[in-house]
Amino acid sequence: MEGAPIVVHRPSPSGGRRVTVRGQIVGLAHDDRDLVEFLRRAGLPDAWDLIDDPTWVEWRGGRAHEWDAA
Repeated sequence: MEGAPIVVHRPSPSGGRRVTVRGQIVGLAHDDRDLVEFLRRAGLPDAWDLIDDPTWVEWRGGRAHEWDAA
């Protein structure tokens, strides 16, 4: 079984998190609104309903919805 198609990577040292959709970088999100906008542009208009669903989104290297570097 393949992992979630959307990955929110660990926070960068300067803040924000890289977001990939099916292995393609779609941007650097600094908050949930950025993440949802990237997903909307990728064709997922119901992104607000997906960001906490682990079958759709994998949060790596930190807690979900935390955007600043540790």
